[in-house]
Amino acid sequence: MLLLRRISRLPASIDRGCAVTIGGFDGMHVGHQEVLGRVLKAARERNLAALVFSFEPSPKEFMARGAPPPKLMTLREKCASLNAAGVDALYCPPFNDAIRTLSPDDFMRKLLAGLLNAWHVIQGPGFRFGYQRGGGMDELAAGGRKLGFSVEQAPPVSVDGERVSSTGVRRALAASDLAQAARLLGRRYCMGGRVIHGLKIGAAKLGYPTANIALKGRVSPIDGIFAVRVHGVEDEPLAGVASIGYRPTVGGTEKILEAHIFDFSGDLYGRFLDIEPVAKLRDEVHFKNLEELRVQMDRDADQARELLRAA
Repeated sequence: MLLLRRISRLPASIDRGCAVTIGGFDGMHVGHQEVLGRVLKAARERNLAALVFSFEPSPKEFMARGAPPPKLMTLREKCASLNAAGVDALYCPPFNDAIRTLSPDDFMRKLLAGLLNAWHVIQGPGFRFGYQRGGGMDELAAGGRKLGFSVEQAPPVSVDGERVSSTGVRRALAASDLAQAARLLGRRYCMGGRVIHGLKIGAAKLGYPTANIALKGRVSPIDGIFAVRVHGVEDEPLAGVASIGYRPTVGGTEKILEAHIFDFSGDLYGRFLDIEPVAKLRDEVHFKNLEELRVQMDRDADQARELLRAA
């Protein structure tokens, strides 16, 4: 899959025309999967490239100005997920004031018809675009008739009577309802990144070496201590326990993901790992000293082993 960030024209490999969908695709939940299935079907039937048009940072992040909302996926994770789905290209420019102030007509003329050579555009319900979200499906269809692309609206997707959305997934995760999040996503939620060097307090003073993953400004939708499965170390996921938080007992100020893998002693620095929370054990707590923390970590590890054996 091609990742296109700042381009003035499409690469030759996909300039035959595109079936396009526009959106954040944060989490790649079952609603996103419905839209993507239609994009891929339209692309195959019309001999077009299947293209997803997103923004990084997203409009919500850009408008938040220093207080970004939680994200379910990094750009790397989104690329991997879209590639696995069979998408040919992700056009992902940074959202900025120039794009924010485009009228709906200019958005369609300059970006959809002009830059991306869209032949067919597929959107889910509630789609809005252009300056102050002034355009919707009616404006998109009218613009398509003028500019030469067809428009299709994908139906809403519901799970347990709830319309599926990235906001709903974040809400379920914030409530530690991992089962509901999995139903909305169509799979278990994972988060990950590259293993970095930490303070080595876990290994040297607590007896629990950890794989530390910096969240790099990503606002995690979950916090606390979890029983986890760790993907990316061996062919099969490994059992462990993880902390997502600020490490108040050791004076931490930056949110980090720390995972201890049971019965493992290899070097993981620089590796990309995916951490799958299976069950929440407790909230993060500020302990008086490291000995109190170690005793609690023993309890956490025992509880996590038991939960993972039963899961």
